[in-house]
Amino acid sequence: MADNDTISFLSTAQGLRLRTLVWLRWLAILGQTIAVTVVCFGLGFHMPLMLALAVILASALLNVGLALHFPMSHRLSDSLTALLLGADILQLAGLLYLTGGLENPFAILFVAPVLVSAMALAPERTLALGVLAGCAVSALALSHMPLPWFANAPIDLPYLYRLGFWTAIMLSLGFTGVYAWRIAKEGRDLAQALAATELVLAREQHLSQLDGLAAAAAHELGTPLATITLVAQELDRIVPKDGPMAEDVALLRDEVRRCRGILAKLTTLSQTAAGPWALMSLHHLLEEVISPQRAFDVRIETKLDGKGPEPSTRRNPGVIYGLGNLLDNALGFAVKTVIVEAAWNDAAVTVRIKDDGKGFPPDILSRVGEPYVTTRGADPEELEAGSGLGLGLFIAKTLLERSGATFSASNLPQGGAMLTVVWPRHIFEVLEARPKPGAGALAEASPLVPVSEKHHIMGIPTPPEAVRRDATDNGFFRGS
Repeated sequence: MADNDTISFLSTAQGLRLRTLVWLRWLAILGQTIAVTVVCFGLGFHMPLMLALAVILASALLNVGLALHFPMSHRLSDSLTALLLGADILQLAGLLYLTGGLENPFAILFVAPVLVSAMALAPERTLALGVLAGCAVSALALSHMPLPWFANAPIDLPYLYRLGFWTAIMLSLGFTGVYAWRIAKEGRDLAQALAATELVLAREQHLSQLDGLAAAAAHELGTPLATITLVAQELDRIVPKDGPMAEDVALLRDEVRRCRGILAKLTTLSQTAAGPWALMSLHHLLEEVISPQRAFDVRIETKLDGKGPEPSTRRNPGVIYGLGNLLDNALGFAVKTVIVEAAWNDAAVTVRIKDDGKGFPPDILSRVGEPYVTTRGADPEELEAGSGLGLGLFIAKTLLERSGATFSASNLPQGGAMLTVVWPRHIFEVLEARPKPGAGALAEASPLVPVSEKHHIMGIPTPPEAVRRDATDNGFFRGS
């Protein structure tokens, strides 16, 4: 995988969760508060206590603001994560300025934000944070307030010692940053290689299974079809050519020949292209998702609205499976109606699934799509023991995001829930893409984005549609 693809993958799929940074900052705030309190009141050293507490309070207010603005499960972009880590560096620099600068042993904590960045962010952002930390360390070496200490025994460190401590911190920033980045990169590369290998093996296994099923079906149907052929030939010989049944017998023989042609194609499934089924319009995509669910008592309404021609896309089992899972979830909690809306413009393709149920409880709404988050609008007593592991929406969200989409959940003002899936149009619409000759049937079911361009959003091979419907009808993906 190219380096640019690796960086893109890390920024979109492995961004740090807000909860991680918020809790780490709360831990730092607690430690800083305890340290300042012990130094001032426990040891009795003189220090600008109010200014130090103000700097700590600023970090706490930043934490509160982030928690109010974003859900705790939100995955931060690289840019925002770098800004937050930069704020931590500046906050630590301000606190150290008030408490002795580099003479304060806690100056080594400058390494922490750079280390976190090296493990999670791109090298360019880590370098920028390292430069910021280096500038802060250099400024503190030149200017700072006295270290809180005994008034009758002030500390006057030699210049050479302070220079050595500054050098040690600068080397620590560089060494730990490069070391952590290399270790994290090797781990990510190994994980991506294993994922790509598993995907290739799964595709080959799926192809073999399809070939085997096709050959078995052709073999099993061959005998009764041969019998029907003989009967049709006998009827054609017995029935008068100008009789009322002659036309029906001719139609029967034509259909028998057609069935034999279909069985012949099934035996070479892995060597034939999907033909007209390779591309499907947005309307046909939604109809394939909705049609298995129309037998439910809940009414399903569809609304399509867009600017310009309707977008089309390559057939993707992962997308069909994911949208079907979202629709099944809506049907499980709807009272009378589920509305499937599709809209498009030059920039994006959007699908919204709305139901008139109770909606998501507030404590679950921010965590929708995470594994093992179960139920909405249902009492715990109403749940069967062991039912609803909360993986349905997680699986659907994962499959859809691998196709290049973004997923979100919200409650409607009038009641009910809304699940929204948005694709950039240039990713959803791949009319120019065509499989290479001999690519096989599964090539027609490849992800929305060409594999050579985005390895990380490959679709996962899914069970046949009949198996998915059977699993849905039995409630295996309900209550997610």
